Amino acid sequence: MKRSIKKGFGFGLTSGVITTLGMMVGLNASTHSKLAVIGGIIAIAIADAFSDAVGIHISEESENKHTPREIWEATFSTFLFKFLFALSFVVPVLAFKLYVAIGVSVIWGLGLITIFSYHMAREQGVKPYKVVLEHVGIVVLVIIITHYVGKWVGILCC
Repeated sequence: MKRSIKKGFGFGLTSGVITTLGMMVGLNASTHSKLAVIGGIIAIAIADAFSDAVGIHISEESENKHTPREIWEATFSTFLFKFLFALSFVVPVLAFKLYVAIGVSVIWGLGLITIFSYHMAREQGVKPYKVVLEHVGIVVLVIIITHYVGKWVGILCC
């Protein structure tokens, strides 16, 4: 895989999982509304995919060492992968009751992060368990924080 596309894949996957899971867990904790969670996922898939793609675009340009083609490949692949990974979380929400869908989504997201982190560590020649634990730990921290913030917002607003 080309470096520019790999960058978009890695960024899109990790951002898609962390942002979408955080939003889902927070909205569920505050609203318990399937409609709110689905709307949030779709909004993340569109708005945050564009935001991340533009962020990668500007970051690549600012390094002043990539060709325009490499910059646009990284931009497009970031958008595409962020969009697709974020949208993948709609499937469990449509298929299950919301509380089950949240659990399935957490397992799905942690699985994606684990597999990607493992392969990345192997390519870099470092011990996979350290990389996997670090990345999964960050995702779990986001899930815990957004859950409690969502509960807090639910208490304040309703």
